[in-house]
Amino acid sequence: MTYKNTLRALLLAGVSMAAPLALAHPGHAESGLLSGFAHPFMGLDHLIVMLAVGLWAARLGNKAVFTVPAAFVGTMILGCLLVVAGVGVPFVEQGIVLSVVFLGILLAAASKFSTPICSALVAAFAFFHGAAHGVEMPMDVHGSLYVAGFAAASVALHFAGIALSKGLSVIVAPVYNQWVTRLAGGVIALTGLSMAVA
Repeated sequence: MTYKNTLRALLLAGVSMAAPLALAHPGHAESGLLSGFAHPFMGLDHLIVMLAVGLWAARLGNKAVFTVPAAFVGTMILGCLLVVAGVGVPFVEQGIVLSVVFLGILLAAASKFSTPICSALVAAFAFFHGAAHGVEMPMDVHGSLYVAGFAAASVALHFAGIALSKGLSVIVAPVYNQWVTRLAGGVIALTGLSMAVA
């Protein structure tokens, strides 16, 4: 799959997941979708991890551009559903902070592994983000629309990270794009460390 087709597929996935917004009835259902969609934007930890996954996926290239974000979103949904079903997930906040630090380090080091390993790494961290979404889900919203909302927002943020990386490749030489991405990774890792000691 070419980069252009992959980007189109991600965009289509984000649009289709956000489609219930146009169909939602007023009241709780609508607030569930909007609440879910807003949630990843309300915490710096969620926001930068979603962007970092997109940046890293673009850096990895090939199938990873699609499979790494897909692994994140799928496992995040699973984490949320387990918490909503009453399964206790320990160390959620610590897992989220670790995800910020670790993904920042992966970007800063320009790390590349096989696509299945990269997908497994982001999935492990996504589980904690999903659990946090489940814990923080408002009691008076429609659960499936809440999940659709935060999944759509996550796809959009992953796509933003991918688009940023691809845009930098067009604007500056690839070697400079690599250094900008590595610098961004360093900033992300330091942000995670500051969260850990705060």
